[in-house]
This record gives sequence, C-alpha cells and structure tokens, in this order.
Amino acid sequence: MYAVIETGGKQYRVTEGDVINVEKLDAEAGKAVTIKEVLVVEKDDNTLIGTPYVSGASVKAEVVENGKAKKVVIYKYKAKKDSKKKQGHRQPYTQLKIKSITVRAPRKKAEDAPAEAAE
Repeated sequence: MYAVIETGGKQYRVTEGDVINVEKLDAEAGKAVTIKEVLVVEKDDNTLIGTPYVSGASVKAEVVENGKAKKVVIYKYKAKKDSKKKQGHRQPYTQLKIKSITVRAPRKKAEDAPAEAAE
C-alpha cells in the first residue's frame, strides 16, 4: 500500500514506516501530524486517484525532528566590475515517520441507490 501526498508544494510517494524530509511544518518533535492532501492511494491492486484529492483518505505521521539542511553557498560575481557577493542558506525541514495510511470507504448517496418500481 502506498500513497502520494502533497505538502509544502511538493509531492511525495510514501508507504507505512517511511521517513521523509518535508518543508518545515509548525509541529514539535514527537507530535502527530495528519496530512489530508492525498493525491493517489494504491491498496491491493486497487488504485484511487483524486480530483485533485482522494476524499476520505489521510496519512498519519509522527514528527521525528525539525532541522536545517546542509548549507548551500551562493556566490555572485561580475567580471571587470569589482563586484562579488557570497551568501549562504540552510533550508529548514521537518522529518516525518509515516505511521498509517487510511482510506474511508465512500458512502453511497440516495440517488445512487436503485429506484424501486412504483406500480
């Protein structure tokens, strides 16, 4: 069973037990997070594709840690202008451990039920 989730403007393919780094979330380490933006769910060769999200599907995860990625150095230089600029950036992230993927069965609407023959 796997799911494709969306968080922080990015999409991730996850299964139960995976540990992923996502864009920083407002949650402390050890707290539970529920992600309802599920795009695709595959279970037992049955694939549900959302428009844009699968209704009734969610992914529960636990926050492992909040941290910063390795430093990326940005260096700008203009030849013959005596102009240079060096800058660093560390992107913050949240590390999640996927606990469970749940899909609620869609309920049938009244108009979907077969109409009884009125005689």
